[in-house]
Amino acid sequence: MLPDATGLVEKMKRAALNAQESVKPVNVYFGEVVGTGPLEINVEQKMILGEGQLILTRNVTDYETLATLNWDTEEEKETHTHTSPAGVTGNQSKPHTHEITGEKQLTVHNGLGVGDAVILIRQQEGQKFIVLDRIGL
Repeated sequence: MLPDATGLVEKMKRAALNAQESVKPVNVYFGEVVGTGPLEINVEQKMILGEGQLILTRNVTDYETLATLNWDTEEEKETHTHTSPAGVTGNQSKPHTHEITGEKQLTVHNGLGVGDAVILIRQQEGQKFIVLDRIGL
């Protein structure tokens, strides 16, 4: 083939591949966390993605949330000190429980760790990957 024809054929191949990719609604990948400081994920043993290429969902990050609680602690049998809201301090020696109620701020520890298997979706026509969740147990 002539040099100009070869370049034209290559451009046509690339255009066909790009057109084919653009009709795919989503590309799903599987990966494994290989580093956490900074976060790195080995995708299908072909490439390592860094933090700049990753979009993390709440399923794979530590986050704080409000929760409404209503339970009693386990029975306390040891002698310990209580301070009342009025600031009065006293010793409690009888077995008892403590009621925990109301809206409380909680931290959910969902951050990724080395060795975690994850499922990712590649952003269409982009270099960003959304880390959906862990795989497995």
